[in-house]
Amino acid sequence: MAAFLPRPLAASGDRSRPAQLLLLALLVLLLLTSAVSLAVGAADVSPLDVLGAWLSGEEISIRERVILFDIRLPRMLTGLVIGAALAVSGAVLQGLFRNPLADPGLVGISAGAGLGAVSAIVLGSALPATIAAAAGFYLVPIAAFLGGWVTVLCLYRIATRAGQTSVATMLLAGIALAALASAGTGVLVTLADDAQLRDLTFWGLGSLAGASWVKLLSAAPIMLAGLACAPLLTRALNALALGEAAAMHLGISVQRIKALAILSVAASVGAAVAISGGIGFVGIVVPHLLRLAIGPDHRFLLPASALLGATLLLAADIAARTIVAPAELPIGIITALVGGPVFLWILLRKRGLVDV
Repeated sequence: MAAFLPRPLAASGDRSRPAQLLLLALLVLLLLTSAVSLAVGAADVSPLDVLGAWLSGEEISIRERVILFDIRLPRMLTGLVIGAALAVSGAVLQGLFRNPLADPGLVGISAGAGLGAVSAIVLGSALPATIAAAAGFYLVPIAAFLGGWVTVLCLYRIATRAGQTSVATMLLAGIALAALASAGTGVLVTLADDAQLRDLTFWGLGSLAGASWVKLLSAAPIMLAGLACAPLLTRALNALALGEAAAMHLGISVQRIKALAILSVAASVGAAVAISGGIGFVGIVVPHLLRLAIGPDHRFLLPASALLGATLLLAADIAARTIVAPAELPIGIITALVGGPVFLWILLRKRGLVDV
């Protein structure tokens, strides 16, 4: 419980100043990583060369324009928004459940969102033309949002009794819900045609390879809406660290906050899964590391999670593009290789088997 108390209520000193400095450092790191993401790729096109050509009045080639502005730039922006959305969603879930093990991937939300997205991809052609036309590019993100929303709502209903959330029940229920969602996804995959199967196979491991302006513009508004809810939750999440009864005495509308948190997480994770597939561990690793560095005050934890989540996902994408270049690894493999050991360390640390 002490790990989730806001600093004015915790036993340690105020960390506002270090948190502000860390936010500034994370912003600089994100800008540097974004620049590297634009510069690195299979093609030898550098943004500095293009900038130099612009400053000297020279025309850039169509090839350079396509690589930078139609391939790398939307991919970089997609990774930035998805990384921020996943990390903030993890921090919100951890604050809501008051446990650092809560994560969209571990508790089945990503699997539920994936089921919604796959349903839209495979069965979308069976929808009435008027509905499909009205949804347009938003059909898959909306379906993923609904899948994530239903999953997180079921999870909270199962794991919470009398205002108390059982971590063991939460994790076990998440495993069960993820298994059900994966089974449903498997059934839909068997119904997919060859073209859909190629997309679904690579998508299932998580990747930004298919990023485009169309996909970004279809999902980014939903993720940004979920991120915009985060500042509204900071005071409530700090109060919830004391328990729901104490939060109510502090004037927090607990049920309204629960609903807002669930909707924001479902929206963010659903839209992220819709365009990138399953990318795990970002939502658990980032908030936990930041909580160790700057404390549990959500006024700083949520924006720091957004910055570090975006940075780490961009870094993972850079690694995915360069390790086996000119081929490309699914980004979900990179995040799993990094996040898996960190998650084990978190478990060992909670059991007192490691000191740091």
